[in-house]
Amino acid sequence: MATNLGGLLSKITKMDFSDRFGPGWDRASVFWVLVRMVACWCRGYWLKWQMKSVKGMVLIGTGVTIRQAGYLSAGRNFVAQDRCEINCLSTKGIVFGDKVTVGSYAIIRPTNLYGGEPGLGLKVGDNSSIGPYAYIGCSGYIEIGNNVMMSPRVSIYSENHVFEDVTQPMIKQGVRRSFVKIEDDCWIASNAVILAGVTIGKGSVVAAGSIVTKDVPPYSVVGGNPAKIIKTRKEP
Repeated sequence: MATNLGGLLSKITKMDFSDRFGPGWDRASVFWVLVRMVACWCRGYWLKWQMKSVKGMVLIGTGVTIRQAGYLSAGRNFVAQDRCEINCLSTKGIVFGDKVTVGSYAIIRPTNLYGGEPGLGLKVGDNSSIGPYAYIGCSGYIEIGNNVMMSPRVSIYSENHVFEDVTQPMIKQGVRRSFVKIEDDCWIASNAVILAGVTIGKGSVVAAGSIVTKDVPPYSVVGGNPAKIIKTRKEP
């Protein structure tokens, strides 16, 4: 029965649930998944009319905050999980590809909530996810590729505070914007921090708790503070 309900969900949502409700899933559990998805779909249906563009279904969890949705674009099957916060005001907008998920309590913030110069924004490719409790500070431009997995509590910063002048408080010296680029098929493990000006090459893994301060070559596994190459996933 659970498999049949999975098929029903697939037809309704146009997402593949055919293999998600196998042995161990009872009928009641799958039913309540369906109920939650209907509630998320209703919230998403209202949001779609406010967004800049959207190609498919939008699922919005409880307590989600999306500000300035007119700067938000999404592909098919966008999911914003419970109590995440997405601030969209930015010069390049917030752009999500197909099957992008923003995890619970994650924060995406290109621009200060109370005024100031708008940030540049964020682009996330197809089938990528931003993990729960992540912080994406995209005042400088952040680009995340396709099939990128981001674990809980990852932080990405695309700006640095200016602090060269010791005669002035640092809070008055402003910030210097930069960028972050994460290429396709990367895994950023939990509690990793990625700092401004960094490119993480295709197919790379950033170990849990790492502080990434410089570029990561493609297919590398890096870890530590500051992050260093531990091994390569692909022979030269």
